[in-house]
Amino acid sequence: MISKWERMARCRRRRTACLRLGKDQLACSSSSSKKGITKIVVGHCFSTNGGGFLFFGDDIVPTSRVTWVPMARTTSGNYYSPGSGTLYFDRRSLGVKPMEVVFDSGSTYTYFAAQPYQATVNELKAGLSKSLKEVSDVILPLCWKGQKVFKYVSEVKNDFKSLFLNFGKNSVMEIPPENYLIVTKYGNVCLGILDGTAAKQTFNIIGDITMQDQMIIYDNEKGQRAK
Repeated sequence: MISKWERMARCRRRRTACLRLGKDQLACSSSSSKKGITKIVVGHCFSTNGGGFLFFGDDIVPTSRVTWVPMARTTSGNYYSPGSGTLYFDRRSLGVKPMEVVFDSGSTYTYFAAQPYQATVNELKAGLSKSLKEVSDVILPLCWKGQKVFKYVSEVKNDFKSLFLNFGKNSVMEIPPENYLIVTKYGNVCLGILDGTAAKQTFNIIGDITMQDQMIIYDNEKGQRAK
């Protein structure tokens, strides 16, 4: 029996082949705009309970309670990017240089470059309860087991702290434990942030796990993103 996250990974690979959500001319939003159907706006929300929703156009874009930030020109192709952000752990700077970040709904996990990844791992390990022991798990490279088998992230989230990405101008993205941890079928809790260097990624990717339960909107008409 495969885990929820393994199923998601397979689903993402299949979906990427038929549904383009990027900024290029072949993307669904661009194609719809050329036909006069919608504006070049796309939004989504992935639920921690499974499912979620996706929309094109600006008909249901909220007019309040959202924070808009400019989408930066990125060296990483047609990805959406808020630019470079400074990484914090529990509101303490990790001392790494600002990192260019892109959002990729086709990626199940989040990927950091070597330096921010290692800094994050070091801080996580330093603050963990002694009741959590590092263990090998076939699903992800860094996992812990507790005194009992875990079923939900909520059972262990108090042992971890939030990460923050500060993009300046009052734009801060909080990444709570629920948005970077998963529980595998073996009852271990694992880090859903991976070393992008080992995975041959050349930039920092915010994947589905980190975008859970957040409304993400990309407005290509105005060159801005909301969350």
